[in-house]
This record gives sequence, structure tokens and C-alpha cells, in this order.
Amino acid sequence: MNDAAIPAADHTFQVDLRGLVDLLSHHLYSSPRVYLRELLQNGVDAVTARRSATPDAPAAITITVEGGGLRVEDTGVGLTEADVHRFLATIGRSSKRDALESARRDYIGQFGIGLLACFVVADEITVVTRSALVDAPPVEWKAGSDGRYTVRTLDPIERREPGTTVFLTPRRGSEQWFTAERVIELARDFGALLPYEVTVVAGADRTPITETPAVWDRSYPTAGLRRAALTAYCESRLGFTPLDVIDLDVPLAGVRGAAFVLPEAVSPAMRGKHRVHLKGMLLTENADGLLPDWAFFVRCVVDTDTLRPTASRESLYDDESLAGVREALGGHIRDWLADVAAHDQARLARFLSVHHLGVKALARHDNELLRLVLPWLPFETTDGRIALDEFARRHPVVHVTSSVEEYRQVAPIAAAAGLGVVNGGYTYDLDLVYRLPDIRPGTTVAELDPDTVTAHLDSVDPAAELAAAAFLAHARAALDPLSCDVSLRTFQPVGVPALLLDGRDARGERGRAEAEQDAAGRGDDLWSGILGSLRGQGPRAQLVLNHLNPLVRRIAGLGDPELARAAVEGLYGQALLLSHRPLTSAETGLLGRSFLGLLERAVHQPNPGE
Repeated sequence: MNDAAIPAADHTFQVDLRGLVDLLSHHLYSSPRVYLRELLQNGVDAVTARRSATPDAPAAITITVEGGGLRVEDTGVGLTEADVHRFLATIGRSSKRDALESARRDYIGQFGIGLLACFVVADEITVVTRSALVDAPPVEWKAGSDGRYTVRTLDPIERREPGTTVFLTPRRGSEQWFTAERVIELARDFGALLPYEVTVVAGADRTPITETPAVWDRSYPTAGLRRAALTAYCESRLGFTPLDVIDLDVPLAGVRGAAFVLPEAVSPAMRGKHRVHLKGMLLTENADGLLPDWAFFVRCVVDTDTLRPTASRESLYDDESLAGVREALGGHIRDWLADVAAHDQARLARFLSVHHLGVKALARHDNELLRLVLPWLPFETTDGRIALDEFARRHPVVHVTSSVEEYRQVAPIAAAAGLGVVNGGYTYDLDLVYRLPDIRPGTTVAELDPDTVTAHLDSVDPAAELAAAAFLAHARAALDPLSCDVSLRTFQPVGVPALLLDGRDARGERGRAEAEQDAAGRGDDLWSGILGSLRGQGPRAQLVLNHLNPLVRRIAGLGDPELARAAVEGLYGQALLLSHRPLTSAETGLLGRSFLGLLERAVHQPNPGE
């Protein structure tokens, strides 16, 4: 600097700078890495401002790693001394808000935090700037992390061309953010899609940063080459090879980009993390809310010039504009899915083998899409895991269970009896099964109930049932406290000794009885009495014993009432465990009592060898 220039005047920030830096580093910004974004942003906005007045003005930003620190130079609009006092040290003030308000939508930064954010990693910031709008000498602004700054006017020869140069001196412990490798990495991450040339200089090496136009905006000789380029971009930026690529374009919202279909299934509860650029500058790699919740099977990379960033510029403001973009992008994904379903069944099958859950989520509300994908959507049924459309062709009456546990209870017996049952206990499946008649007129869907299953089981020979009458009386007495009846039938497979059937009413009554018992155990007589008054007289659970099973026939012939009681409790417990549903405290007690009772009987039997 020229020592003959006007001496610097000392000033202090009109804010607690140390408190501000703590706020930025611990509450507003997710990482110190954003310091380089702030520098790039200021440079881009400055160039944009100059070009709004002089369209053919030079447009370049050069980042130089030198002396352990950093120098960032732009060919932008620059500042006068009055501008320096007005904007550089004042929180909430931005030159983009004032003289150039009419072109504000062309700027990235809007919150006026500016260079002060660089104090997150810097101990001192020096700015040398010269205005391109008025004939004024260059100005130097130097600020320290202690809250003091100086401003002085320089000799014109010290900066002949308009523009701004920023020098950062690292604070102790932040040197890793100023290495050449880290600076190049951050510059590429934040600035690869910026509209102006950005270069990083480290010694003799010059590394170009910008890669424009964006890969989705380039022209390719063939669709295959375009897909290959987008796939390579996804691999380098998102870290996976996509199953497919979907172009995204919402002109009214200024959104362009691509969606990449994940190669592995993910939970519907996992919010999508998308890469969003704002006017070319990376805003965030973890944006959520950009797509509808049902589109959790894709990850997006987009650039926008209309969506609003939050104050940290690390996420999008959830407003009506974002809601409109979300709906439009969801429409693009839905159209892609419909096109694949109509014209490329092999590709659709590959996609559904991984992401059938996401498609089911969408198809619940879209008859046209459901009709397109129905031949391919897999469901768990008594005919195996097949498409619902094929299952409906085999079974004009489609029975459905509302829980996985209920399906597991009846599946083997229903399959042997030729009863068509779909497991509706998985996410979205019950809704889709009930919408089947809208897509396939003539198909009937009915919730599976115990009476339907019992009707498909064969009756026992009257003589055999009469012979087992005493046993059945003991069995009903044993299970009556559990609100469960006992019947004798024949059914396949023979290896299943007992089947427990409990419909919705029976399950509700069981829950009420359990709550009544718990209330009584706590001494809450009032609540226990209220629950007792709600005791239902509707259908009860049924334990259906299989007379074809050799063990059941032997148990039915027992003459010892206590042993018969223990045996039927054991069969009930085994049927309970096969249902995979949670056990009540009474059922848990019954299982323990039955096991110990049968064990007691076994150890008291005489040993044939003695």
C-alpha cells in the first residue's frame, strides 16, 4: 500500500462483533466452510451489478492462496468511501437493496451480513476497492476480530481498475480452511455453476472452477450420451449410480435440474436430501421439502433463481413458491413413472423391485397411475408374492386382512382351502386393495373375518364330535376367561393343530378386558367399573382345533380334566405364538401355567426303564 495515501481513521462496529461471530458459527451457519461462499457471493453480486450498467464489462473472480491466507479479486462494481462506510460494517444493510433495487432478483445475497461472516475463520479482513460507477479514488477497509476497523483513501495508482480485492488473515486454529486443496474443494462445491469465470491460483497452478452450462443444460448428440453424462454427474456429486434419470424443468419458477432414482430402497419416513443451487451458487446439499413426501425414492440437483433462501442461505424458505415448485416437480416424476409403465415394462419392473413402496404411496391417490402400474405392483397373498391385478383375476372375491399378524394366522389354512387373501398390514397395501374395484369392475373386496374362514373349514363327523364333547367342555371352560370359544373342525395342512381366529370386534373386546384388568390391579375401581360396563356381547375369538391332527385327536381322548385343560391351554399358546401378535398379561400367564403344568405331569410319569 502507498504510505502517502490519506491516513486511516479508526472506527468500531456498531455491534458486538465477537457475539455476532459466535452467533454465526454456532447458530446460523452449519460449518465454517461457508466463508468461501460469502466471498464468492459478494464477487458474483458485484460483477452482476457492474454488468447491469455496463453489459460488456469483464466478469471474473480469482481466488489466490498466498502466505497462509487468501486473496479474492473480482472485476465487479466496486465501492466508494461512502459506500464502504454505509455497507461493509453495517449489519442488515446491502448495496443490492438500495441503488440497484430494481435488479435485486439477479443477486444472491440479500441479508446484509456480508464480509463479517468471514470472521468465523479470519482474524483480519482487508478490502481494497474502486468504484466502476463514479470517478473516485480506491479505498482500503481493514477490520479486526476485536471489533475495530479503519478506512482510508488510497492513491489512484494503487488500484487502477474498478473492482474489489479481499484479503483474509486466518485466525489461529482455522488454518486448515485456507489450504490450496480445501479452497479448491470449497470453490468447486459452491461455485461450479456460477455464471462467471472463477479461478483458484496456488503458486504456479491455476485451477478453473466453473463448469457451465450445467450438465442438464448442455446439448448432446444422443439421449444415451445425455444419460451417461447425468449419471456420471450423479456419481461424482451424490455418490451413487442411479437407476434412472429424470429431467426437471419448471420455467415459471426458474428451476432446472435432474432427479436421480436411488439404486436401493429407503424408508418412506426418510426425508429426501437434495442439492439446491441459487443462481448457480450452491445453497445446500441437504434441502428437504423440495419434493412431495411420496417421492422419497429420488434425489435431486436443481438450480433456481426465484425460490427464497433462509437467512443462513443453507435451506429454502417454505412458502407458496416452494409449494408450487414441489407440486410441479412431483408432476415431472409422476409423468416419468407413467411413461415408463406404459412403454418400458422391463425398466418398470427393475424400478418396482426396489421402490414399490413409493409407487404405492403415489398410486393411492391416482387412479390412472394405479391402473398403469397395477400389473406390476407386488403384494403378499395366499398365492405367493404376485401382482394384485393377477391375484384379482384368480379370485373375484378378494379377502384382505388389516394386520400382518392376522394374515399370518390364516394364510396357511386359507391357501389350503382355496381362499384368496391379501396381506393388507403393510404400508399403503390396505388402501390399494380397497381401491381395486375402481380399477377392475366386478371385483369384490371384503375384510376377512373369522366366520368366513370357519365357513371354508370342513365339519367333523358327528360321532367324533360327540366323543370329544367332554373335552370340548373342559376346553371352553379353560379359555372362557380369555373371551375365547373352542370349536372342532378339519382343515389342511394337517401339521397345524390349532388356528386362532379373532376379528376386529374380538380384538377390541380383548383390549377392553386387558384395560379393565389393569385398572382393577391398580385399585382404580371407577375406571375398572366403566370399562366393565362396556363389556361387549359381540363375536368372541375362536380357537379352532384341527381334528385331522394326530396330537389333537389324542388330546380330545384324554379322560383327565386337569390334563385336558393344560393341553388345550398349550394349544392356545402355540396358536398365539403363530399369530405373532403382542400377548396380554393374562395370555402370558396362561402360557407359563400351561408349560409348567405339562412339565409337572411329564416328570411325574413312571419311567419305563425303572
